[in-house]
This record gives sequence, C-alpha cells and structure tokens, in this order.
Amino acid sequence: MQGGNCWVLRLVLCACLSWPTFSAAQGQPVSQDKSARPLSAKELKKRDKKFTKELSLDDSNWLLNEVPDIITEAERRAFLELGTAEEREQFREIFWHDRNPDPESMVNPVRDEHYRRLAYADEHFASGISGRKTDRGRIYIIWGPPDEIDSHPTGGKYDRPAEQGGGSTSTYPWELWRYRHLEGIGENIEIEFVDTTGSGEYRLTLDPCEKDALAHVPGAGPSLSEILGRSSKAGRFSNSNGTTCPMPLGGTTARINEFDAMDRYFRVQRPPERFKDLEEKVSSRIVHSQIHLEYRADFLRVTTNTVLVPVTVQVPNRDLSFQSKQGLHSAVLDVYGRITTPGGVVVQTFEDVISRDFPDSLFQSSLNLYSIYQKPVPLRSGLYRLDLVVKDTVNGNLGVFNTALRVPHFEDDKLDASSLILADQIEKVASPQTGAGQFVLNSYKVRPRLSHEFSSTEKLGIFLQLYNLKLDEILRKTSVSVAYRITKDQQEIWRAVETADHLRQGGEQLTVERLIPIDALLPGRYTIEVTAIDLLSNETVIRNAEFMVKAATPTKPAVTNHPPSS
Repeated sequence: MQGGNCWVLRLVLCACLSWPTFSAAQGQPVSQDKSARPLSAKELKKRDKKFTKELSLDDSNWLLNEVPDIITEAERRAFLELGTAEEREQFREIFWHDRNPDPESMVNPVRDEHYRRLAYADEHFASGISGRKTDRGRIYIIWGPPDEIDSHPTGGKYDRPAEQGGGSTSTYPWELWRYRHLEGIGENIEIEFVDTTGSGEYRLTLDPCEKDALAHVPGAGPSLSEILGRSSKAGRFSNSNGTTCPMPLGGTTARINEFDAMDRYFRVQRPPERFKDLEEKVSSRIVHSQIHLEYRADFLRVTTNTVLVPVTVQVPNRDLSFQSKQGLHSAVLDVYGRITTPGGVVVQTFEDVISRDFPDSLFQSSLNLYSIYQKPVPLRSGLYRLDLVVKDTVNGNLGVFNTALRVPHFEDDKLDASSLILADQIEKVASPQTGAGQFVLNSYKVRPRLSHEFSSTEKLGIFLQLYNLKLDEILRKTSVSVAYRITKDQQEIWRAVETADHLRQGGEQLTVERLIPIDALLPGRYTIEVTAIDLLSNETVIRNAEFMVKAATPTKPAVTNHPPSS
C-alpha cells in the first residue's frame, strides 16, 4: 500500500462507535429521540459477529486473543470494516507503529512488552480459561505488573479497617494490587480481586467486602457496630453505595467514596489511550473552530470531597454534515474532552461518539434546532481548565472550546445548594435508571436549556439541590420553606412560596424541582430567584438565573378541502 493510502487508513481509526446519542432539544418532538438511538448491545454483537466470521484465522486471532485489551473501540470497529487482507495487514502495522515511542526504530518496546505480558498472564492466571481472559490477566496486560501485591491464596482471618466496619471475619481467597501511578487514572490506585468460587479464578470487584466468606452466615463475623447493636447484619445488603460492607466506624467521614471507586473500576478496564488525533487537536490549541459550541457546567455535591460536574454541550444542527440513506439523514461527531489542573496535570479525559438521525419528514425543520449532549465528570473542588474538541466525521470540521472550570467547595456544617439549572425537561426516572443515562441526575432526568430562552407556551423548569439541612431531634425530619420570585428590571412580576408542609421533607439533602408556566409573561428578559430557608437552623441560601421569554410562533391554519361552515 502506498504512503497516501496509509494516511487514509489512519483516518479510518476514528471510525464511529455507538455511544450515548445527542438528545433532541428546544422544541424537537419527543419521538425524534428514538431516531438518534445507537445500535443496541445485541445489534452490535450481531454486527461484529458477522464481520468477525469474514476475517482470516490470523486476523481473528490477533483481534480476539492478542490485542482485545489494548485496542480502542474505534480501532476495533475500523479493523472489522476493512475489506481486504492487505488493508488489515497494513492496519496492524500502523497500530503498532503509532504505539512505538521511537517510530523510526525497527525495535518496538511497547509491542515486545505487550507479548511478554500475554505470556505471563497465561502462565500465572489461568483457571480453566486462558490467563489472558481472566480479570487479573486483563489488568496485568493493560497496566503491567503492580508495584505491590497483597496476596491471600487461602483466605483466612481478616481484621476489617474502620471504614469497613471493624471487627474480624474469614475471607475467600483474594488479592489486592497497588499501583503508585496509572496514567489517566491517578495515584496510589488499589485494585482488588476475589475468588468466591474456589476455582482459582479471581474476579475484579467493586465491593471491598465481597471477600467476606461469613457475610451470609447468621451471627458469624460481626462488625463492631453490629456487636454493639448499632446496626444489623441484614443492613449490609441494602447499602446505597453498592457494597456489602457493615456500617463504618467514626460516622460519615469514614465512608468509602463510592463515586470515585465506581469511576475508577470502569476506567482501569479500558486502554489508557483513545482518540489520539483529537487529543492532539486539544494540545495544539491553534485549531480554527468551524462548529459553533455552547457550553455549561453545573455542580452537585456527591460526597464531602467529590463534586459531580455535568458538562453540557450544544451544537446547531445546521452546523452538522448529514448524509442521506434510505430516507434517513445522519450526522456523526467524535467528542474529546480533557480537564487539567493549572499546572497542566491531566485529571480527567473523556471521549464519545455522538449520532443524530432524522427522517425525511423532519429533516428540514431539524436544521433550525439544536442537539445537546452531556457528560457527568466527578471532580474535587478547585480550579481546572476544560478543553473540548468536536469533530464532524463526514467533512472533518472541528468545534474547539476551552474555558476555566471553577469547582466549588460545599460546606459540611451550613446550608448550601447546587447550581440552579434552568431546564426544558424535568421528569422522574424509574429506579433501575437512577444515576444512569443522558441528563440523569440521581432520580431525575434534567435536560438544561443552555440558551435560557423559552417560548411563552413552554414551562420554565428549575432544578436545585439543598445540602446540610438540619434534622429535628425528635421527628428526625427537616423543615424547609422555598420561595420562587420572578423579576424584570428589578421589579417583582411573580412570586410563589412552598412551605414545609408542601415539600417532601426527609434527610439532610432535599431536591427542589418545579415546572413554572410563563404564558402570562410578556416577551423580554427576566430573573428567576429561588430562596430556601432552613426553619430549624434559620439559615438561608439563594440561587438565581436570568432567562428570556420569546413570543410563541403562530401556528399555521390547517389546509382543508372545503370552505369553513358559516
């Protein structure tokens, strides 16, 4: 293959994935969301199986047995869609060439190290299946040998630390791997594996108490709080954080940071480098933006030390390049985001592939609308830089954006609140969807309106979380009053108050969500102010935001085939 063709093949490495889709925004019919649906897991598996059958034995072995843990999803899909054995051979050469720290050298230490890790995994981690297919083998192949291993091949007595409830128990065989540094993950990373079946296959676990062999044995291996009667063993299996650990000692400050643990659990199972071409666009910072991007970041407390930052991006559909096939107009974007400290240390990266699909009947009207996408990112309080690149996969156009990201610190001992989100959609989600999916914040789907512009026929959605509410010592309930106030040019236009009797009172956190009709407001710019008063502590917190009311577009009369009756 000639050099020019190799360059074309490199571009194929950005072939489209199926990932969360853009949601319809600003007046798009709800039914259009279905047209943007990515292929389901079953459909993807069927499609990939079809492509895999067409591979030669060498190509299939390379993809399924040699590089499955280090090849990115985009590279895998691109490899499957290549048409000839020659193209796939060139792809394999480029795959290793791009990973060579010295591309001019005939020696490739990255490739050599990878095959050494494969051999080591097969020799040390096999358990009825190939060692490279086990969880320990996969982590070893991706990240290499850990800096420390705490191994307990026969289980035995285990003294729980305070954050796991204290007390002693017996365990299944388990191992704890420690890495001083994992690129893109962080420092001092611990990864735990447990063999609950006694088969020799250690499974990667998110639950540090999964190794407790006495967890289901009544009265055996109690924690200190259970011995003292402050908690029950049955309570371990209703934890909201997904673990089966007993109540921690020392109060909530000792709780496991489940958000960070879950984020790390999934990230350690992915290749450390993805979407390298878009990352280079971020690094250069000299690319002309051809796609207009609108951006918003909100801040919601997760734990004492962690803030959830939903990063929302919106692009005009008119800026996208659509391809038409069989009555469907489709556009696909690659998204790469990077968050760094002021010193340039990368703390988070994310990459997605976004698709938008419209049938012929809706395509022209969709060009006047926007598509909106959201990525929730867990961060600690502090100052960061966000760099974002969006690439149209059809014409190569780019949207480039960077901004300062100031993540607030939420106080532990006084009334505080999240960002005030103005939304065009707020709805409860079913329990299985809690915390998952586009625009889902805890148990609500909240789609922000980035423009803060609303038609007079729409409702103004407001979403706010209150933190550190005081509990009545006897009733064990909070008592909160929330006032809503709309002003124009500092003159009050509308006011409403929800008293403690009308708000759902409970723990120290409260969600305020409401859809406010604005049909009585004249077109113009307004301010919405939300004031929350903790009636037990006499503390007040205020959040406000500006919004614009636009006149409703007149509806054209329907065409009839007969004159109206008189």
